This record gives sequence, structure tokens and C-alpha cells, in this order.
Amino acid sequence: MRKPDGLVDTGSRPACWVRRALVPCALVLILLCSLPSRAADLATMKFSLDFPGSDPEHYSISLSADGHAIYECSAKISPDSDERESYQAEFTFSDATRARIFDLAAQARYFSGKIDSGNRKLAFTGSKKLVYTDGKRNNTAEFNYSPVPPVQQLTAIFQGSAATLDYGRRLVHLHRYQKLALDEELKSMEDQARRGEIAELQAVKPILRQIYDDSSVMNVVRSRALRIMEMGSGTKGGP
Repeated sequence: MRKPDGLVDTGSRPACWVRRALVPCALVLILLCSLPSRAADLATMKFSLDFPGSDPEHYSISLSADGHAIYECSAKISPDSDERESYQAEFTFSDATRARIFDLAAQARYFSGKIDSGNRKLAFTGSKKLVYTDGKRNNTAEFNYSPVPPVQQLTAIFQGSAATLDYGRRLVHLHRYQKLALDEELKSMEDQARRGEIAELQAVKPILRQIYDDSSVMNVVRSRALRIMEMGSGTKGGP
């Protein structure tokens, strides 16, 4: 039956339109519910050390949950110089070390309590600070020495990584200005790497690769740079 002029059909079409409009909304809700917690994605950590009279006298390593990290320091341009420089380098922690760092932070309750020993008779080894932030927390803890095992392990990881990054800083300077001094520096680095005193060697692969590729550098130095690269990647036979 024909409807009078001016009246709108309110039959099945509006209901169909509603269903079509709800489908995209439902898909969006499903996708949102399937996303992982943003708290873990936003997690960051920072370790810093201030030790006047040492070299570097200040450094820090900032790390995000995806492994991306930034090393910053204030140090002498060279051992025989009083001039200082501010240095920064970006790198990526290995997956195993990144996971270990955040696991240790959890074991240390994300530094929410006291972690310093409080023993003022202990030798001063630098003012250290650990910072943890995520969507729920923003904790900072300072210490000279901590008896908390996870904090001790974190300190060792960050200090070993910082030592590697500082080798990288010095190698950049020597490669540019004092190539003849590279052999002694790389020998020291290789010895420390073999003793397990430095970590995350892949962080300085770019400068090691530059030295290895530089035909103006002595072959013995280039070979040493290659060996350290191999130690960092766990492979042999090529960079």
C-alpha cells in the first residue's frame, strides 16, 4: 500500500543502518581489548653515577622497554688532557640483557624502598641512582653501596655496559686524532672483554667497524677490532 506523501518509511532500513554503524565500533573495541598493557610499553629505567675525580666523573644510561638506550657522560677528551667533553651515544641492549634488567627491577620492587646499606664506614664508590617509571610508577633510589642482590646485579650490568660505551668514546677520538694509540686501547678492551669485565660489546660495533674498514690503520689493530666485534656478535669469520 502506498504511503501518504511526506511520511518516511521507518521499516527495516534504519535498523540495517544501525547494525552497519555498530560493526566498525565493535571491531575497534575488540582491537582495543586485545592490545597489551601500555604500562609495560611505557616502562623506562635510568642508571647514573657521579664520582668526582674519576673519568668519566659522570655518566648515565637511559633504557626503554624496547631495548633502545642512550649513554651520556662527562669525561676528559684524552687521559693527558684537562679539557672535558660531553658525549652521547645511542645503542640497543641485547634482548637477553634488556629482559634481565627489567626482571631485576621487578625483583627490587622497582626501587620503591630503601636500597642503600646506610653504612657510612664503607668506601665511597660514587653516588649512584636508579630510576624506574611506567604507567603506574615513578620511583627513584640513590645509593653508594646496596646489599640488595638484584640492585647489585643491575649495578654490575650498567657499569659493565658503561665501560664498553666509554671505550667507544675513546676509540672515536683516537681513530680521528691518534691512530697509533688505537692498538693499546683495543688491547685493553679485548683483555677486559675476555675477563667479562665489560658488557654489550655490540653497542660499539659502529666504531669498531670503522677501524676495521680503515686501510690506513695497521693490520694488527684492524684484526683486534674484528675479534672484539666477533666477541660481541658471538660469530667468527667476518664482521
